[in-house]
Amino acid sequence: MTSSTVLEIDGIYKRYGEQNALEAISLDVARGEFLTLLGPSGSGKSTLLAVLAGFTAPDRGCVYLNGADITHFSPERRRFGVVPQGYGLFPHLTAYENIAFPLRVRRTPRTRIDGRVQEVMELLQIEGLGNRLPMHLSGGQQQRVALARAFSFEPDLLLLDEPMSALDASLRRDLQAELVRLHRQVGTTFIHVTHDQQEALALSDRIVVLNRGRAEQIGSPRTIYDHPASRFVASFLGKNNLLKAIALVGPDGRIQFHWHGHRIAARPGAVPPTAGPCILAVRPENITLDAVRSSASHSDDRIRGKVISRTFLGSSTDIVVAVGDDTLSVTLPATAASPTAAGEDVWLAFDSERCWCLPNGDASPSQFAAISSELAA
Repeated sequence: MTSSTVLEIDGIYKRYGEQNALEAISLDVARGEFLTLLGPSGSGKSTLLAVLAGFTAPDRGCVYLNGADITHFSPERRRFGVVPQGYGLFPHLTAYENIAFPLRVRRTPRTRIDGRVQEVMELLQIEGLGNRLPMHLSGGQQQRVALARAFSFEPDLLLLDEPMSALDASLRRDLQAELVRLHRQVGTTFIHVTHDQQEALALSDRIVVLNRGRAEQIGSPRTIYDHPASRFVASFLGKNNLLKAIALVGPDGRIQFHWHGHRIAARPGAVPPTAGPCILAVRPENITLDAVRSSASHSDDRIRGKVISRTFLGSSTDIVVAVGDDTLSVTLPATAASPTAAGEDVWLAFDSERCWCLPNGDASPSQFAAISSELAA
């Protein structure tokens, strides 16, 4: 633990029946950090948040706050603000009374309660809503009241369990911006749970990608997006073309990928320490596409394919291209000129600086040996 660490999670295990909900989860959370737990349903992210909040006891492992072991502290002793799924507002209490509730439980003086409630209502920009019951508030307003309640007693950490899952796309975008503003303004450490990849990328200082109770990767949004540590991370976080290839050292000493008879250069550091069968990961936006003309000639760095479909997505166009028995997704800006249509042949080129390689044990040793001999010759 460093001086900047506020929360330490050390070897947390949790099992339900025959299933491991959490397995050997360890990480440090920096003071003032916005950390997101990202994963599909059943990955263990909400279970981990429940362990941190004190709602669930781990089978093994410890949780430390500022160096003190709080593993067996009750939720009240932890001073963590919690925003649950569905807001968790008391339906019979007004917005003001909901926000004041944690202060009253802690026997805060009445004069201080009123002042603090007004402060957080201003912070969340919900002044004037104090006398309304939750049923008379919109989804976005209820979310702001839930946040205000979690902030009211000045918690050490704020835990958010998919706080925007019930909102439509427009409100989600508004509240994402609101969370960023709040985090910067108050400086509280946020631990946020979501299954929404774009939300995680937009909000977080760091992301913990969870899968089947394990932490597959921990890092900044840019690192995890550009340099996924596993096939699961590469496929779960954004769109990715995952292609079975062979990684070999070329005549110039640089790594090359061999895929469908083509050689694709790679930047240094983009491949495992040893050459061999791999998964070539290429984001759709890192592939360029040109129509094949009668005068166009074949070259090693361009790959011929056939357009299967085009889908207009507003700000971009998604083009599916077949190369042999593989299909690739190519994303072009909607403003980009592209005369291609379904059935047309095209040239593809990969951005070698943005290719990434993942281990793959499926390719046969004989295939690897044959390509190695071809390259050496």
